[in-house]
Amino acid sequence: MNKIQQFWHDFCRANGKEEIQYKDAFQFGVSADWLANLVVEGKKTATTSGYMFYELENEALPQSGEYYIVLNGQEEPVAVIQIQSVEVVPMNEVTVDFALAEGEGDYQFWWDVHEKFFTELLKTYNKKFSPNMLVVCERFRKVP
Repeated sequence: MNKIQQFWHDFCRANGKEEIQYKDAFQFGVSADWLANLVVEGKKTATTSGYMFYELENEALPQSGEYYIVLNGQEEPVAVIQIQSVEVVPMNEVTVDFALAEGEGDYQFWWDVHEKFFTELLKTYNKKFSPNMLVVCERFRKVP
């Protein structure tokens, strides 16, 4: 059993949830350690991703109720989260409240970081950033 499977097994046993499965294990963004720590500390309860990337990669959107394992920069599991809500909106319509729930800073910081991240990622698909591009806004809770 690898580290991720063991982490999930231990989580399920501790929480009496042996019948459930996790959807995926992943790192947040380009600062995986910092963002994972924000989740562990309960400061990060939301995340934003580009809707277009789900389409390009032919991946399903996250669904409310799903469990995910958050990994740090060394790909070690540090937290289990459960999706509370998923909404697709134009990036320029993301609320200040949602941006602040990401726990990384003020709205301008959120905007700048996401614009830079999406601009770079879109280049790999020969696409350009647009302020009204659709984004996937997920709210989640860290499960003890």
